[in-house]
This record gives sequence, C-alpha cells and structure tokens, in this order.
Amino acid sequence: MGKLIIGNWKMHGASRDLAEADAVAADLARRPSSARVAICPSFVLLHRLAERMAGTAVAVGAQDVHANDQGAHTGDVSAAMLHDAGASLAIIGHSERRSDHFETCDQVAAKVRAALAADLEPIVCLGETLQERREGLALEVVLRQARDSLPDALAGKDFAVAYEPIWAIGAGVTPSLGEIAEIHAALAQALRQRFPNTRPAPILYGGSVKPANARDILALAEVGGALVGAASLKASDFLAIIRAADAAVAR
Repeated sequence: MGKLIIGNWKMHGASRDLAEADAVAADLARRPSSARVAICPSFVLLHRLAERMAGTAVAVGAQDVHANDQGAHTGDVSAAMLHDAGASLAIIGHSERRSDHFETCDQVAAKVRAALAADLEPIVCLGETLQERREGLALEVVLRQARDSLPDALAGKDFAVAYEPIWAIGAGVTPSLGEIAEIHAALAQALRQRFPNTRPAPILYGGSVKPANARDILALAEVGGALVGAASLKASDFLAIIRAADAAVAR
C-alpha cells in the first residue's frame, strides 16, 4: 500500500509559490507515484490551489477547521466552507494549534467530527514536548492524546494520525528511528483496538522530515507516510520525499 505524504505549508506562501505545487503535479504526471500526495496551504491560497490541482495526483487540504458549521465566529472557517473551496482533507490538532491557540483534545475531537460531517478526511496530530520526552512520558502522552482526540465517529471512516514530537518540529532534529518505531507501534495497536472494524489508519511521522532522512523513516514498520513542513515548500525537496516513499514501499 502506498504512503500518504502531506505537505503542510503553514503560514508560508503567496500566489507565486503555487508554481511549486504545479511542479509537483507535473512531475507526478510524468512519473506516477505509489503515494497519495496532498498539500495544505494557507486558507487564502486553498481555493486557487484546488483549482490548479484539479485533475492531478495532488489533493488539497486545510490546516485547520472550526467545530461549528456556521455562525458568529469571526476569522474562522468551517469544514463545509473548506470542502466547498476544494479541500478533501484537513489537518486537525497540530501542536502549533494546541500550543498557540490552547486547543484541547476535546476541541480537537469536535473539529474531527465537523470534518467528517463535511466529507473531509481528518489528519489528527499528536505529540509530546521535549520535557515529556525527557521524563519518559512520551508514550503515555501520545496515547492519551489519541484516546481523547479521536472521537468514536471515526469508526468506519477514512482518517490518518500524525505523530509529531513537538520538540522536533522545525528544529532540524528528529527522534531516533527506534523512538519513532516505538510510538508508531503503540499507536497502531491502540487504533486496532479502538477501531477494529475500520480500515487501518495510516500513521504519519512529522517533525523535520527532509530528503536526507525520509527514506529511513518511511521504511519503518507502521510508518504510513509523512506530514512534511518546511521541505514541502520547494518542489524538489517535496518530490524527493515522495520518491523516498516509493522506495520504502518497493523494499
């Protein structure tokens, strides 16, 4: 089965940067990949990117959703609006949302339910802080987040989980391969127990994924793909990670 490779552009990008996504789509048209590929731009670029990616191998997603369908929520965007703009998936509960906007697991679960109601595939993020890792709490924290952030409504639905150790995001460092494998194995077991009759959800790794380390990470058992930050902003880097996913599947 192919990997799921998602580019999270975060608060980067302007109209001129849509050409990078064009380059990714063009390369995948010439050399199809076994991976499912998506790019999640800022809200202001989402509709334009969706129009440009229509008919290509690149899906378009959102970086967040609001838990409500509509209402007096200035500055927020509902899942239904995002679907209407061309999104097919949504990142939910990213550590930067949890830390910068104080999102709780209950709020993340509510957003997941909203995404499902709008036919968006949720990509639910989990991860520990450096202090929690040093105290030996990483596994406990991540499994608790999985329990509390994933609503029962996911049963029978397509979704993914992204393990992103907070201390590795944008820092240029990653956990050891053994540490990544340990978390992914535990999450896979927890998901099988929680959703026994649901197609296994891919568990993505995120946190300073780059061309130099992607192949080794993606070759690990239970690593079903990658949530890529900075390296997704340049087509050459993002494509290298996509090709690393192909190589991991071919092994």
